[in-house]
Amino acid sequence: MRKIDLLLAEYGESHRNATNKLIHWICVPLIFWTILGFISYIPTPNMYLKYFGFLSIASGIAIMLVTLFYCRLSWRIALIMIFIMLIMEHFVSLINITFGKRSWMIYLVVFIITWILQFVGHKIEGKKPSFLKDLQFLLIGPVWLLSFILKKMGIRY
Repeated sequence: MRKIDLLLAEYGESHRNATNKLIHWICVPLIFWTILGFISYIPTPNMYLKYFGFLSIASGIAIMLVTLFYCRLSWRIALIMIFIMLIMEHFVSLINITFGKRSWMIYLVVFIITWILQFVGHKIEGKKPSFLKDLQFLLIGPVWLLSFILKKMGIRY
């Protein structure tokens, strides 16, 4: 069995409850987005990408490192996740432009609320979050959600 299949199966073991799954469908992408938002605050030059907005050098490096992690699991997942991260960066750029120096507060509030909801979901599930066992599961969560979409579309990853 491929490593990605093992990781997705292990992640899925603590995400069987329908309420917990629903919470994850909402919160995992938002947490991922807030982290990109926080990274955009690292003082580095920005570059403008047409259709995606401003991307900080720090965000670009983070996206490349995350993509390398995903490449080790599946090149298709990595390509799709690059696109997803760039879309998220577009919304980070919009928030940063709209709210200026106060945008960090939006990221912080969303981050705190979504993590609280995640832990509520796991309380309902009756199982600890996977990342408490292994930190790489913080990056597996988004891919776990993506795998459901790809399976529905009949796309192998």
